[in-house]
Amino acid sequence: MYRFFEILPGLLTWGTFLLLALLSFTQPILAALLVLLYSTYWVLRVLYFHFHLQSSFRQMRRNMSINWLDRVKSLTANQQSQSIAWEEIYHLILLPMYKEPHSVVRETFITILQANYPTDKFIVVLGLESRGGEESQDTAKRIEEEFSRYFHRFLITTHPEGLPNEIPGKGSNETWMARQAKSEIIDPLKIPHEKVLASVFDVDTQIYPDYFGRLAYLFLTAKNPQRASYQPIPLFMNNVYDAPVFSRVISFFPTAWQLMQQSREEQLTTFTSQSMPFKALVDVDFWDTHLVSEDSLIFWKFYLHYDGNWRTEPMYYPVSLDANAAPTLSETAKNIYKQQRRWAWGIENIPYMITGFLKRPKISFRQKIFWSYVFIEGFYSWSTTPFVMFLGGWLPILLGGDVFNTTLLSYNLPRISGFLMNFLTLGLVASAVLSITLLPPRPTWFRRWHYLIYIIQWALIPFVIIAFSAIPAIDAQTRMILGGRFRLGFWPTPKTRRPAPPLINKERVF
Repeated sequence: MYRFFEILPGLLTWGTFLLLALLSFTQPILAALLVLLYSTYWVLRVLYFHFHLQSSFRQMRRNMSINWLDRVKSLTANQQSQSIAWEEIYHLILLPMYKEPHSVVRETFITILQANYPTDKFIVVLGLESRGGEESQDTAKRIEEEFSRYFHRFLITTHPEGLPNEIPGKGSNETWMARQAKSEIIDPLKIPHEKVLASVFDVDTQIYPDYFGRLAYLFLTAKNPQRASYQPIPLFMNNVYDAPVFSRVISFFPTAWQLMQQSREEQLTTFTSQSMPFKALVDVDFWDTHLVSEDSLIFWKFYLHYDGNWRTEPMYYPVSLDANAAPTLSETAKNIYKQQRRWAWGIENIPYMITGFLKRPKISFRQKIFWSYVFIEGFYSWSTTPFVMFLGGWLPILLGGDVFNTTLLSYNLPRISGFLMNFLTLGLVASAVLSITLLPPRPTWFRRWHYLIYIIQWALIPFVIIAFSAIPAIDAQTRMILGGRFRLGFWPTPKTRRPAPPLINKERVF
């Protein structure tokens, strides 16, 4: 059963392409009508998504203007969902790293130190990989010397290579880090697990000032807060001005998707940087060390362990990560492809989830069907929709023969498809404007006319979404079908950065 659900997404994708090609050859009129119907459905769906996108964006902007620490301090007992004072909460911050340069790691620590929250409530763990070599050890020592004194506790861990039932990657490193933090800091200090919030960040993740205030507020006021993950909105903006044009375009899509999902919280799961109750992590024995997609699979580990009594709480508050930007265009393109393929490897959620459902009779049948459909349809659309919408309309013309090509439908098919694509440009223009409003402060070399480039770049959407989104997804699904040596391991995205300015004095920060 597990193997069947592993190959199911790929079978659906390749089956769709083969069926569309076969129908275009044998029943071109039917194929053309199906393409038009599917394209119309997606035009309407994109408009529907756009309303959610705008709603979440407005909520995020409102939240970014609020001093959440003041809100937390002013909470009354009647407003809280649990009897924990905010001063009792400790934030365990896990930062797994591999070979990221010192400048990247240092920028992350600067933003943590400048948080609008008492840093003496932070337990920070910087998790190295033993295979990372002496350079990563040197980076960790420099970070410790500069920053460790500002936190309640600071710990450097080194994840050994070659442990049984592990693949090298974030999940196995995070598990090692969390266990070390538990045994060396949290348990010796007798800090109750239910008073610890664990935040797992990529080492390039830069927090906005009120992240931990917003997190603490949600944790104290949300319904059943010990049974929820807390998901921020990822903005890939750290180095956006240095990133090539196609990198800027493709990096907006996960941001847009997470913005939409925040207002559809019934479908919201976890992605990249996130926070969660430490007690729940201990209950499920941390992350699975033999799988790649640890950031999303941890949601299902919680969900299955608690028989469906788990949800993702939308934070409507951002964190900022790196867009792909390598020294050369070809390296950047290669890295984007690999990163998208690794994200598409999230199809391993499907067999993990569905076979888990079969073992959990307490989870309602309705929820099992709902989540199975949401995930299978999501990965199916990821791999097929761009091809069907942008290229599918030409298949009946190319394969349908002379009889079909003399019909009125053949004449109008590319025109109707073009009209639908032009209608979609309204959404693209709105997305382009939204992407500009998310940009960080302009560097000194940036001029106002550069904004025109940031609008025009969206004309690359058809190429970018096929080359750097749909094809990597098909690649991942095909590898899952083949199995064996074709399976993907965890691939860490290389990071580069210009040197950060010197750290301002701690007293000046506050």
